[in-house]
Amino acid sequence: MANGRSTKHTFVVEHLDPELEEWQALEYKCIHRECADSGANFILSGVSNASEVQKQLGLPSDAVQKQSVEDLYSSPEARRRVCLLDPKGERDISPEDGELFDVFLFGGILGDEPPRDRTGELRNKGFLGRRLGPEQMTTDTAARVTRIVVQENKRLDEIQFVDRPDIELPGTANGDGPGHPNESVSMPFKYVKGADGKPVMPEGMLRLLVDDMDKGIDDLL
Repeated sequence: MANGRSTKHTFVVEHLDPELEEWQALEYKCIHRECADSGANFILSGVSNASEVQKQLGLPSDAVQKQSVEDLYSSPEARRRVCLLDPKGERDISPEDGELFDVFLFGGILGDEPPRDRTGELRNKGFLGRRLGPEQMTTDTAARVTRIVVQENKRLDEIQFVDRPDIELPGTANGDGPGHPNESVSMPFKYVKGADGKPVMPEGMLRLLVDDMDKGIDDLL
């Protein structure tokens, strides 16, 4: 639910990868859907082939931008209203930040080879930082946690998490038999705990994990 404040928040993920991986697509579609449900906007920025990715994700045309975040928010005044989710931020994100900032910026900024400190670059260009805690999160989890804090007025220590869960996967089938027995995979991330006690993940992610495991098994045959 939206928080009823005058500020309509925008959640921006900068995607600098030349390709769009299937797991990324699931995360981005999930963020867009949850933003829409909460009355917020979603922008995927820095996408070199924006029109192609927009069609691939099935998102509105204005949700996928070729421009980088520096171009979208080019003035010092605009950047002061953008919160960079940054492990080196000056303090943890809090409900009060929902009034201080209009835009919350996340990195899907992992695609450069050799890697560069993209978060550090943005920090140096006037984007103020807030932390989400020391544990690594998926991009959709980071957006979800931020939304809970700034729109539902919960502090980080009030949110229930599942850290580095072992995800039970359903038996997989290769088309030639009854399938493989149930397996589990350890995820090296921190997730929001759902009402069922399980980590909240994008729709389709479990099936993708199963398919990846199936490919791994097939490669051994």
